[in-house]
Amino acid sequence: MTALWVAAALVVAGFAGWPVTALVFRLARTIDDKADAAKAAEEARQVEHDPSADVTVDDPSGGAANQAVDGELTAPPAVPASDGPAAGPALPSQRILRGGAIIGVLERLGVCLAILTGQPVAIAYIVAIKGLGRFAELKETPVAAERFIIGTLTSMLWAAGTAATVKVLFLH
Repeated sequence: MTALWVAAALVVAGFAGWPVTALVFRLARTIDDKADAAKAAEEARQVEHDPSADVTVDDPSGGAANQAVDGELTAPPAVPASDGPAAGPALPSQRILRGGAIIGVLERLGVCLAILTGQPVAIAYIVAIKGLGRFAELKETPVAAERFIIGTLTSMLWAAGTAATVKVLFLH
């Protein structure tokens, strides 16, 4: 009967953790999108009420082309930094954190098994191996680092919670 509970815990920890992690990623993205929208609205409101934000330039040639109604040449609207090529989304051929779903399943299985067998030190090895394997990608891509942290913590908490629940309720 113990083997059945261990197998059930591994299945739940390893494979039911993916939807949980995906949900946390979706929540994090929603929170980030709302924060970005609020920040953009606040900046727009400040620019609207800031007299120093009205940028006008005298036409050095004296011509009337591109002049506004009041006779002054106005600067073109600023282009948001996110429209630039450097700040744009990753190219379709460049995926960040490739293999993350498979690594996540293996991580959850390892964490669950470590707790069920009474070897919590093994969790440190799992985290170390995962971190060292992703170090170069995490160092150069801040978005990847955020996804790594969110995904790792969610996966580990799910696996640890599943293992602890099974251990306390069924494997005393």
